[in-house]
Amino acid sequence: MSELQSELSPPAGEAFLVAALYHFVSVPRFAELRAPLQALCEENGVRGTLLLAHEGINGTIAGPAEGIQTVLAYLRAQPEFAGLEHKESRAADMPFLRMKVRLKKEIVTMGVENIDPNRVVGTYVEPKDWNALISDPGTILIDTRNDYETAIGIFKGAVDPQTKTFREFPDWVRNNTGLHNRPKIAMYCTGGIRCEKATAFMKEQGFDEVYHLKGGILKYLEEVPAEESLWEGACFVFDERVSVTHGLQEGEHTLCRACRHPLTAEDVTADTFEAGVSCPHCFEARSDEDRERFRQRQKQMDLARKRGEKHLGS
Repeated sequence: MSELQSELSPPAGEAFLVAALYHFVSVPRFAELRAPLQALCEENGVRGTLLLAHEGINGTIAGPAEGIQTVLAYLRAQPEFAGLEHKESRAADMPFLRMKVRLKKEIVTMGVENIDPNRVVGTYVEPKDWNALISDPGTILIDTRNDYETAIGIFKGAVDPQTKTFREFPDWVRNNTGLHNRPKIAMYCTGGIRCEKATAFMKEQGFDEVYHLKGGILKYLEEVPAEESLWEGACFVFDERVSVTHGLQEGEHTLCRACRHPLTAEDVTADTFEAGVSCPHCFEARSDEDRERFRQRQKQMDLARKRGEKHLGS
């Protein structure tokens, strides 16, 4: 077996390579890239979502290792994405149903005009140095993710803004004047992209010492041994794996198909849980009509599964 074949051979039971990537860069021709990128992914058995905008690219894709390498090579052959970095993990099953290349106004939606991580951004901190920073009493640690993500995992001692969407984060910062009482602000998110804009926003708001975890939680879980880790719980990911743990191993969470909230083993034993219809997190917020609609959708999904097909609503 050649060295290249050895590199591309997946571990037993982990057939698919998953690549998470983003890159902030000016791309005036971003719309021109959509069609050829979509076609290339489909030709190579790659699925997932890639977002293209004037400010760059963001997304996660999965497929056979050779297919992922082909797509990454194509992206890096574009002058704008020559410096593109990515993070890899493995999945036993294909974690995406289809391939989508979408054109967007922002590659991560914060809703604040003129926030440009290429102009100003926080200080990157490598995973190996993260524990020392967040253990410093002079540091306030902020999780920039949303409430359904923080519900299943968070760094020890972190402040959870309990935001429903990233658009709420700027107002949360503006309304928490006490943040100025700490000399150091440390921030983190899943893969690093939200912190690019969050730290840029904090700098614009007058905060001086602003730091963020390079590569996000995913890189930390990949590189920092479990016995040294300050991470508690699992990390939510936006694909069919639902969550990952140390070493980027697939977690034990499932997903409520009605509200997309990650579910624990305890959640699925609750009286309010019905597969594809409701869970403890959304039961009170839904009407009987909603649940009947979800029930019919679940029935179609079950029928498609029996035929050996993937139902697009799953």
